[in-house]
Amino acid sequence: MSVLKMKDCMQAVEQAFRELSDGNAVMPVRTAITPPDGLSLYMPAYLKESEALACKVVSVFKNNPEKFNLPTTIGKVLLQDPKTGDVICIMDGGYLTAVRTGAASGVATKYLAREQDYYSVAVFGAGVQAKMQFWAMIEAVNVAEAKVFDLNEKMAELFCSEMKERFGVKVKKAASADEMLECDIICTATSSSTPLFDGNKLREGTHINGIGSHTPNARELDSATIKRAKFIGDSREACFKEAGDLLIPIYEKVIDENHFYAELGEVITGKKPGRVDSKEITLFKSNGLAIQDAATAKLVYLKALELNLGRNIEI
Repeated sequence: MSVLKMKDCMQAVEQAFRELSDGNAVMPVRTAITPPDGLSLYMPAYLKESEALACKVVSVFKNNPEKFNLPTTIGKVLLQDPKTGDVICIMDGGYLTAVRTGAASGVATKYLAREQDYYSVAVFGAGVQAKMQFWAMIEAVNVAEAKVFDLNEKMAELFCSEMKERFGVKVKKAASADEMLECDIICTATSSSTPLFDGNKLREGTHINGIGSHTPNARELDSATIKRAKFIGDSREACFKEAGDLLIPIYEKVIDENHFYAELGEVITGKKPGRVDSKEITLFKSNGLAIQDAATAKLVYLKALELNLGRNIEI
């Protein structure tokens, strides 16, 4: 944790999306293997300019807590030397994944939120990723006020106190989802499989970071939200494979496939303009890409070397 800061991660992730858009990244589709009691995902990527070659292994085994006193979800990242192929570092993937996910939203907000001096931010959810989203918003824009909404009121209260103590920004616990829609930037980071709010009530000029849902039959954002928004995804392929936020309104015939406007990398590189009007509603849909893991793992490795952290192991 001491070597991975959001500001640095945002710079690394932005460069990763740039390389992906420019054709300087290799990112095979993640591979899934299903042993009897779980799921293992393998996410490799290579960034040519950044010289970052890595593979993240994520496992989801539901019996772990009860049988083995382990978390349900476990992740590790293997970083390789792109010149030799040797694995030069193995690191935990939990915190890394959390920060790099927040970083992607921070980069998207930098390019898509309307220009103004100060911003109000709303965060749906109060867990680890919600905190990372808020941290990224602090780095991306000048946050003057913030709100949080979570069905678990104790979690929401803890979020308010922790974020105020850490960043000096007062966070208010919202009484309803509708109250959250008063904010300039909305981040959705929940485990909900159904829409969190009525998209017809969104204010013009709002920017949304959609983080939580990641399967074809689950969504945090309703069809009205998607229809009204300029849709930017981290990856076109990932969105059309995994993002229920996009797939469900297509199935409902509320929109068609052409509603997918751009990948984030296309906006970063200027291939497509981002926000062109202060009244536009912009939406960044994050699925999580292996290039983010590779870029962040390389960043962590270099920082650890600089600070003489970590342990050398001869294998």
